[in-house]
Amino acid sequence: MKTTTVQQEILLNLDANYLTGQYAAKDPGEKTNTLTQREQLEEACWNGSLPVLLPEIFSIPGNTRPLYLWRIVEGERFLHLSLGETPDEIAKEFSIDPYSFLSLQLFS
Repeated sequence: MKTTTVQQEILLNLDANYLTGQYAAKDPGEKTNTLTQREQLEEACWNGSLPVLLPEIFSIPGNTRPLYLWRIVEGERFLHLSLGETPDEIAKEFSIDPYSFLSLQLFS
């Protein structure tokens, strides 16, 4: 029996205001004034705040396997998050990363 793994990609638009002020430092005594909004959001993701920021992603009915954050890639105006059970590569033609699929679209 072939086992399947779950892979999830998320693009967080840095120009949108739906995430403004929703994340906080894991350590309240930590000085976050020196970090940009992008850096604060990235730190919140690495600190495990994604289920709080985006609960609809993590509350899929029937999915009992946890998703782990494996990679964050910074785009010009977005953060590209790669989640999954294991750190697998996602095929470029199936990725939502605009830098991946737009380069492939030129060839078709």
